[in-house]
Amino acid sequence: MKGRVLIVAGSDSGGGAGIQADIKTVTALGGFAMTALTAVTAQNTSGVSRIEYMAPDMVAEQMTMVLDDIGADVIKLGMLGNAGIMEAVGRVLAQHPTIPCVIDPVMVATSGAKLMTVDGESALARLYSRCFMLTPNLPELEVLTGKTLSTESEMFEAARALRVSHDIRWVLAKGGHLSGPDVTDILIGAETSHNYVDTRIHTLHTHGTGCTLASAIATGLAQDYDVNNAVARARAYVRQAILQAPPYGKGTARPMNHLPDAV
Repeated sequence: MKGRVLIVAGSDSGGGAGIQADIKTVTALGGFAMTALTAVTAQNTSGVSRIEYMAPDMVAEQMTMVLDDIGADVIKLGMLGNAGIMEAVGRVLAQHPTIPCVIDPVMVATSGAKLMTVDGESALARLYSRCFMLTPNLPELEVLTGKTLSTESEMFEAARALRVSHDIRWVLAKGGHLSGPDVTDILIGAETSHNYVDTRIHTLHTHGTGCTLASAIATGLAQDYDVNNAVARARAYVRQAILQAPPYGKGTARPMNHLPDAV
């Protein structure tokens, strides 16, 4: 077992996304998962009925207890929810400046439920100074940049501008919400970019793809993969998790299989 990943995220009672998906992913890829819970949600494949946020100081204390004892090779941030939690997380991160941080800017659930408060949207940007990699999907990138995006070139330019303006090491812009037979994700760094292209899978089993991908990348980085290979393995893992999804749920946001036969 190699690669300590501290996950700071919310719970999904349905088990398909959130901290449950994160733990499954890190474990499946051979890492060691630790957690700081930010929120409890009541949800299933049809939607989210209720959200209760943790007290910010409790989130911070969970992180501190883990980092002071076990440590972490990478910290992954998922659903943070509100400005108070983000500020508390930021204070802890400032005490551990050498640990890379992967941020999945969770704003909206696959079911469409809003998972971030208005004050949280502005507070999130203040965490970017600690961000090794940001992994927005298209709707999240639109919120973060204030632009309407409908093509790969527009997505690339928006992600590139976001990276430069906030001095983020890497931005992985995910194009699954664009139309077309293929899905293209674009990794953008200071001096290079890379397109990852796969045939689109037509399925309802896409709940937790963002959480899972970011945690898979974080695990790869924690295991000393370079950035390109960490992203490539993570995407392959998510693809197999979708293709081998279990027949669970009646809604439109159904879970994947976080323990696929092959990656």
